[in-house]
Amino acid sequence: MESTMDVWKEFSENPITHSAAHHLLAILELTENRGYSRVTDVAKFLEITTGSASTNLKNLKQKGYVIEDENRFLSLSENGKQIAEAILNRRQILERFFTEVLGVSEEQASIDACKTEHLLSAETTGRMLSFADGQAKAKKK
Repeated sequence: MESTMDVWKEFSENPITHSAAHHLLAILELTENRGYSRVTDVAKFLEITTGSASTNLKNLKQKGYVIEDENRFLSLSENGKQIAEAILNRRQILERFFTEVLGVSEEQASIDACKTEHLLSAETTGRMLSFADGQAKAKKK
């Protein structure tokens, strides 16, 4: 049986924080919608100061998730893009599970999904999706 410390250690070793997840998602969305992303764009998108965005992005650049070119345009590395897409996918699965299975309002489901999207494992998220799919099939019968 795992001790509380083992569980806590696993939580603290999560490669991405809530804030970092939002920065990656901002770059992903801005790049997809505009074709580019800069620090100031990320700051506006997240409604934070440019200094705050710059500090957070520096950490993501050091980890190799974000790339900044000579013109100061930001992009996600392949690893950064995979993380952002996985977070987005988990958010969608969580929102669906919360609304369809648990009957939570869409607004609350969106809030709760945002709080947990970067924390859940692929295994747990996959099981939630399978359960939601099973519930949907059962309702159709």
